[in-house]
Amino acid sequence: MSKAPASVEFRNVSKRYGAVTAVDDVSFGIEPGTLVTLLGPSGCGKTTTLRLIAGLEMASSGTISIGGVDVTRLSAADRDVSMVFQSYALFPHMSVLENVAYGPTVQGAPKALAREMAMEKLALVGLSGLEKRAPSELSGGQQQRVAVARALVLEPQVLLFDEPLSNLDAKLRRRVREEIRELQIKLNLTVAYVTHDQEEALAVSDRIIVMSNARIAQSGTPYELYEEPASLFVADFIGDANILDAELVEERGPRALVRLGPMELDLPRRGATAGPIKLAVRPDALRLAPADGDGAGRGVDGRVAKAAYLGKQREYTVATPVGDLFIVDSGRTPARLVDAPVRVAFSDSGIVVLPR
Repeated sequence: MSKAPASVEFRNVSKRYGAVTAVDDVSFGIEPGTLVTLLGPSGCGKTTTLRLIAGLEMASSGTISIGGVDVTRLSAADRDVSMVFQSYALFPHMSVLENVAYGPTVQGAPKALAREMAMEKLALVGLSGLEKRAPSELSGGQQQRVAVARALVLEPQVLLFDEPLSNLDAKLRRRVREEIRELQIKLNLTVAYVTHDQEEALAVSDRIIVMSNARIAQSGTPYELYEEPASLFVADFIGDANILDAELVEERGPRALVRLGPMELDLPRRGATAGPIKLAVRPDALRLAPADGDGAGRGVDGRVAKAAYLGKQREYTVATPVGDLFIVDSGRTPARLVDAPVRVAFSDSGIVVLPR
C-alpha cells in the first residue's frame, strides 16, 4: 500500500431520521493503522455509524474527519474509503478479475493498469488462478475475499467492513476473520469493522466501541472490556456473565470486602460504595467440584438444572442460593447429570464489581 493509513474522528455526531435518532452525540477516534470494531445488538446504531464514515449517510450534526480533513459534507465518491458489504455485492455477470478491476476502471485507469492492480490484490487475498471464474462458481469464503480485493484495489485511506462474516459457516468465519486481521496488520490499514458477534470482535480488534441505543456504552481494548466492564449492559454483552446481587460490606481504599451469599470476597472496589451492589462473574471463573466440597475452596452448594455437551466443553446451569449460575467446563471432567448435587467453586479472578 503506497498510501499512509488515515485517522478517523467523530466529534459529537448525531444522525436523525425524523423523530428517530439512530446515532446520538457520538465521539470517538480511530488511530491510523488500527482495527476498531463497532459492536452491539441489532438497532444500536453501529451500521449507521459505519455508513456515516463512508458518506453513505450524512450527519445531522457534528463533524467527521478522515486523516485530519473535515469530510462531514463530502459525498461517498469524494471520500477515500472503501466498504466491504455484508452481501458482498459482486457483479454476477462479470468475472472475478473484472469485478476487482471495476473500481480503477471507473476512476479512469487504463485497462491494462486496472487489470494489473486487480491481479496484485487477488494474489494478496489468495485467489490467484481464479480470475476468470464467475462469482457464482466460488464458495462463500472465496466471494468474501473477492469483495475484500475489490475494496483494497483502490488503496483507500480507510477500509470499512459491515458484518463481513455473517454469511459464512462457523469454521470459515474463524479462518476469514484471521485472514482479515493478518491483511490489516500486514498492509498497515485503518479499518472500521461492524459486527454483533462478540467473539469475532474480541478476536480481531485493537479496540472495541460497544454501542447501545444509539450511544457509546464503553470503548477500550478487548481485555479492558472483558475484564473491566463499565456497566451491566457491557458485562452481559461481551462474553457471558452471571450478574449476581451482593453487598459491599467494607470499603478498603481501592478494594472492598464483598459478601456474596455465604462467601466473603476481597475485590477491586471500582468506585462502588457500601451497600447493595451487582457482581459480574464470568462462567470460566467458576468450576464444579464434588458435592462434599472436598478441595473446592470457597464456593456454594447447588443442583445441576441444565447440562449441554458441546464437544470441546460442557455447559451447565446450576441452581444455588446466590442465583442460577452458568458454568463452562472445558476440562475433561466427568459429566454431571441434571439434578445432581454439586459444589460451585469460585476462582480469584473473573469476578468484577459493576460500577453503579
